[in-house]
Amino acid sequence: MRAFAQLIKKIDSTNKTNIKVDALTEYFKVAPPQDKVWTIAILSHRRPPRPVNTTLLRTWASELANIPLWLFEESYHIVGDLAETIALVIPASEESTDKSLTQFLEEIIALKKKPEEEKRAYLRSNWTDLNYYERFVFSKLITGSFRIGVSQKLMTRALAKATGIDVDILAYKLMGNWDPKTISFQELILEENKADYLSKPYPFYLAYAIEDEPEDLGDVSEWFAEHKWDGIRSQVIIRDNELFVWSRGEELVTDKYPEFEALVEALPNGTVLDGEILPFKNGVIGTFNDLQTRIGRKNVSKALLKKTPIILKAYDILEWKDKDIRDLAFAERRKILEKLYSEVKTESLPLHLSETMEFDTWEAAAQERERSREVMSEGLMLKRKDSPYLVGRKKGDWWKWKVEPLTIDAVLTYAMRGHGRRSNLFTDYTFGLWDDNKEELVTFAKAYSGLTDKEFRSLDAWIKKNTLERFGPVRSVTPYHVFEIAFEGIAPSKRHKSGVATRFPRMLRWRKDKKIEDANTLEDLKQLIPKPEKSK
Repeated sequence: MRAFAQLIKKIDSTNKTNIKVDALTEYFKVAPPQDKVWTIAILSHRRPPRPVNTTLLRTWASELANIPLWLFEESYHIVGDLAETIALVIPASEESTDKSLTQFLEEIIALKKKPEEEKRAYLRSNWTDLNYYERFVFSKLITGSFRIGVSQKLMTRALAKATGIDVDILAYKLMGNWDPKTISFQELILEENKADYLSKPYPFYLAYAIEDEPEDLGDVSEWFAEHKWDGIRSQVIIRDNELFVWSRGEELVTDKYPEFEALVEALPNGTVLDGEILPFKNGVIGTFNDLQTRIGRKNVSKALLKKTPIILKAYDILEWKDKDIRDLAFAERRKILEKLYSEVKTESLPLHLSETMEFDTWEAAAQERERSREVMSEGLMLKRKDSPYLVGRKKGDWWKWKVEPLTIDAVLTYAMRGHGRRSNLFTDYTFGLWDDNKEELVTFAKAYSGLTDKEFRSLDAWIKKNTLERFGPVRSVTPYHVFEIAFEGIAPSKRHKSGVATRFPRMLRWRKDKKIEDANTLEDLKQLIPKPEKSK
């Protein structure tokens, strides 16, 4: 545990990726094998369930710190992290533990079934006996929320440096339902398996946003255009009669999309497709909001499969008959992809082809871009016909040409303190629109970006003087300020009081020239919801 706490201290004290990777690498070289397994589990979101609810944690920590609960709560709202608050308010100890990370986690797992008094005694004992960073880490493990600025991708990079095993192979090894309580480091990481190499994807080719006018790209006849679909960028791999689905974040997500198992029978071995996973129900492409019902779900139920079916909208082919064809011109790769699609296309197969378009003028391309929301896309992708499939984000051959964001004027209604360097300022805001009778403001979006530091400080001072009510860390404020809110997409939603969900809301302008009576209505917002066309 001492070594793990020191690791967290190093990671927590820097925002430089290389330093974090180096710290993790050294840890993976020297830590006991089972502690390594638990560290991998923690950093890949396989933590044991929380044994004590947060209400009891706050109560017991405030008692041990000998401060009133309201003061602990205020401190928690300022700090923003429960484990850090506990570590700060409880008197420091100079002691250090000899118990391993594995021992602590075994005790925490057993604690869940213990009576309340035993839980309290166990927590008090460890809170008082551990030093600051050990207590912080211990409390993190208890709360079940271990977000410390280390992604699974970063952790996998460090593990690759420590073991010499390829990052992509490690990502595959860490996929699935392995249990840190029963699997060894040898079984999980070190044992070689031929199947590891079957799953290996290609690095994704990424586009830059157009900075100037599309005419600056030259002759329009040298370019293909296609719609920029708003889903999950993915590679679908068929090798040796097995399916592997990778997200752009380099996560293996095969088990999240069981519909794609049908592709194993339909596509030949040695096929790798690049495309977008999209929600697709009743012949219509859905919104990213629809897709979110499937993202992050541990188990994909039959009901969810029926509620939110998906397809792969394929726009490129990277491997064909076991041969890497990324060096071929995009036009040549598209011919192969279109021929393949024509041979396997059926209504029941969750595979669609993203249409490529050619235009006589850039004006015609711009007109097609303007109808993007009607087909549930974010704009156009422009790809040079002779371009190879490159690695990473490169300028020159692939460009994204997104539509302008949707905007609406809304009233600030609630505020909450920010995080990090903004933890002492109210910078996270909730906005409302007028109901049909213009009598009540209905909340519809939260936003925390788009203002300058000076504007944030000015608004923070106003909020502190114009608070109406407090709800824990949230303050309701006098309706007074109007903001132009921009967002990328909009869809109906039963989960929101307004009946609408917006995508990537942010503050575009502080409309000091407008009074709250000038703000838009909820009906104005609903008028922006696109009416999608039936997909071809």
